Amino acid sequence: MLNSLSSRLFDAGAAARGAEARQRFRGGASAAHTSGLADDLVQANLVILPRDAAHDFLLYSQRNPRPCPVLAVGDPGSPALPALAADLDLRTDLPRYRVWRDGELVDEPSDVRALWRSDLVAFAIGCSFSFEWAMRAEGIPIRHVEQGCNVPMYRTSIQTTPAGAFAGPLVVTMRPLLAADAIRAVQITSRFPAVHGAPVHIGDPSLIGIADLARPDYGDPVDVRAHELPVFWACGVTPQAALKMARPAFCITHAPGAMLITDLLNHQLASS
Repeated sequence: MLNSLSSRLFDAGAAARGAEARQRFRGGASAAHTSGLADDLVQANLVILPRDAAHDFLLYSQRNPRPCPVLAVGDPGSPALPALAADLDLRTDLPRYRVWRDGELVDEPSDVRALWRSDLVAFAIGCSFSFEWAMRAEGIPIRHVEQGCNVPMYRTSIQTTPAGAFAGPLVVTMRPLLAADAIRAVQITSRFPAVHGAPVHIGDPSLIGIADLARPDYGDPVDVRAHELPVFWACGVTPQAALKMARPAFCITHAPGAMLITDLLNHQLASS
């Protein structure tokens, strides 16, 4: 996947829109989430770790490609990811970050320049906002977009495959859909393995350890209406659950829903 991404050319219009969105955050604009913002562009989850933990995290991602599809990996100390955008500074270009010390969340700043170090390695991980674009293009409604809130995310009873110190539960996103839309959504999202692919579960949330859809672990609750099925996809917040298990001395991630906006178009990630 990394090689295919790095070989793609950026569309000039997409690059301009991506740069404009990132510049807003670089200039200090805040946002609770980026769902629906520049929605034809690929958005990414972010994990930044010291070099001594980066190998195990890369192995964890390779063993768990559904929740952790790696789009790009940075060089140690570099805040750039040229495979995803020409004008990109990972220290400033997200609306909100999370800072972790020894596995505990200690801060949610909008700028991490003061925390940047020469040993930090950045990982960009695919985000389900990309396949939402494909679903909406075919007329499938996305409830959290309609309600103007963040997607609901839940920790499940499904365990990921460990690597080194990294382990923990699969985190999923949920979108309520009518049965016919759910069937079509499976077909659509199966073409996007780089951004989590097909759902991991449809229907009864208790079967994957979710007790109450009205109380997500991350994000916001949304309405689930009569005759709708809850549909669950693997989520890029899964690494944050793994970080709590691994307890690295230091780590930076995106805040849930506050994603890195790239210059790639979503359709470039679709498999043939």
